[in-house]
Amino acid sequence: MPPRAPLAMPVQDLRAPFADPEAPGTAPEDDLRLSRLVTFGPALLTTAAFVWILWGWFADSGISWVEATLMALMGFNFFWLSLTVATVLLGLASLSRARRPQGPTRPMNVALLMPIYNEVPWYVLGNARSMLEELRARGRGHEYAMFILSDTQDPDIARAEQDAVAALRDSLSPGLTIHYRRRSLNTDRKVGNIAQWVENWGGDWPAMLVLDADSLMTGRAILRLTDALARDPSAGLIQSFPLLVGAQTVFARMQQFANGVYGAALAEGLSRWCGQEGNYWGHNAIIRTQAFASSAGLPHLRSLRGRDQLIMSHDFVEAGLLRRAGWGVRFLPRIRGSYEETPQTLIDHVQRDRRWCQGNLQHLRILHTPGLRPASRFHMFHGAIGYLLSPIWFALLIMWALLGTGEDQSVLTYFSPDNPLMPQWPQMTEGRHVLIILLMYALLLTPKLLGIAAIPMAGARFAEFGGARRFSLSFLSEVALSVIYAPILMVQQMVAVFRTLLGLQKGWSPQARAGGRYSLGTLAICHALETVSGALLMAGILTGYVSPWLLPIAVSLALAIPLSALSGVTLRGMVAGWMGTREMWREPPVAQAARHYRAELKGLLDGQTRATPAE
Repeated sequence: MPPRAPLAMPVQDLRAPFADPEAPGTAPEDDLRLSRLVTFGPALLTTAAFVWILWGWFADSGISWVEATLMALMGFNFFWLSLTVATVLLGLASLSRARRPQGPTRPMNVALLMPIYNEVPWYVLGNARSMLEELRARGRGHEYAMFILSDTQDPDIARAEQDAVAALRDSLSPGLTIHYRRRSLNTDRKVGNIAQWVENWGGDWPAMLVLDADSLMTGRAILRLTDALARDPSAGLIQSFPLLVGAQTVFARMQQFANGVYGAALAEGLSRWCGQEGNYWGHNAIIRTQAFASSAGLPHLRSLRGRDQLIMSHDFVEAGLLRRAGWGVRFLPRIRGSYEETPQTLIDHVQRDRRWCQGNLQHLRILHTPGLRPASRFHMFHGAIGYLLSPIWFALLIMWALLGTGEDQSVLTYFSPDNPLMPQWPQMTEGRHVLIILLMYALLLTPKLLGIAAIPMAGARFAEFGGARRFSLSFLSEVALSVIYAPILMVQQMVAVFRTLLGLQKGWSPQARAGGRYSLGTLAICHALETVSGALLMAGILTGYVSPWLLPIAVSLALAIPLSALSGVTLRGMVAGWMGTREMWREPPVAQAARHYRAELKGLLDGQTRATPAE
């Protein structure tokens, strides 16, 4: 490590407002209010119209508490789906506008921070070298150094890390710098890892670009983020839009295709209505070090049992605290060349999702923090609602199933109106069942279709996705798979919510980035609830008590175990290009270089090759 350059990072008080005297303040944005109006306005209006229609269905004999609950659940879900559609439409309108010309920048010293915890050393350092070599080739004034910040607790992995760093330093091109530090105690996990670097070395680095262990960024993307921060003295954090790469299995490829095809319009719309009040996703973002140190030191929260708790999903909170202090938080989705990986199997995705659920639900206890901007509160609330919606969807599914196909074929018997103590269940005719289900599916499908319409606006061509015919097949496959896996993910997110509420989720653990291999017994235990739910729905459909329009959901849940096994199947041979994105059909040079450096470093650590300096 270089000589220490201390920088104070005080812990923030979440009970009192705070303004950083060093923050220059952000300039007013002329079209921000209009962007928010055309996004949230239609979502609220269409939701009100939907609830009004439901009210007309149920109001003939008065609104019972069951009917009111049903309307509230459906209206709440409808709003979030409508907001997504409105955001994508805003993104389409924004993509049609040309970019503003850019001005000159001042040179900056930027630290590339890569926190790691029990990762595969040759994999992480292969990525690190590819980014450094790209920056060397790009040049252009800014100075960069890579910091590998290890929290590894496994002594064997720690020794391998040190060997890998030593080997990498011997093979780096002249002028490239890589540092390594390992904490013997990983106090406060990633939050403490970054804070410890800031407090000891942050004084020499005006900016830090935070990476994940699976992050990969082109030199051009890093330079554009640096230029954007240098041009905007009011910006405390600028987030890029990471695209998913490296997907080799059915489930990962589905996620990668959705991210790469539909994500551009959604990300553009989000950036428009967020303005200077954007969000932070914990990696592939550049941060003004002084602003972060003075404004984003995280305290512990007090649990219901009186224990101190680390803020788990720290990134949302750090973005909110930076904005509270007067610094801008921007999202620039048009910066291409920012990449990350995705879990390869359904179970790996579920395990990561449970950790995120624990952190995002924690945000509900931070919403009252004085000084937070409304947009920052909305980001935190939206992150929590993303998980709370799953129990709501499951409750709707149960109600639809119990209400059946009519008064004579309902699992719930209609009690006599002569007894006022007995409830009157709402009448949901077959036609109403169909209308609601079709409407929800339409709202889920519309952002995908709009995302396809945005492809030419984002500067891409369908030929880059393997051609129009292959793209069409991939699109239909992704839609079918997303419909199939959605009910399973709904149940798993509901399980994650209850695990968190019951205190069963015990924090972070390293991600199985290459994907795990799971036995039939593990699959059966993980998906027992889905399988039983699906079997009950299928029985209800076969006996005529449950609407046949719920058949796709019933089949998905009943087949959760084989579908989970299918999720981890590697795509090879004739289906290797299935659901391929631009980055898969034409692999970015930085990804090719990373693959080469990983293999070289792995062989070197295995004693099979000698290090060769890059040309």
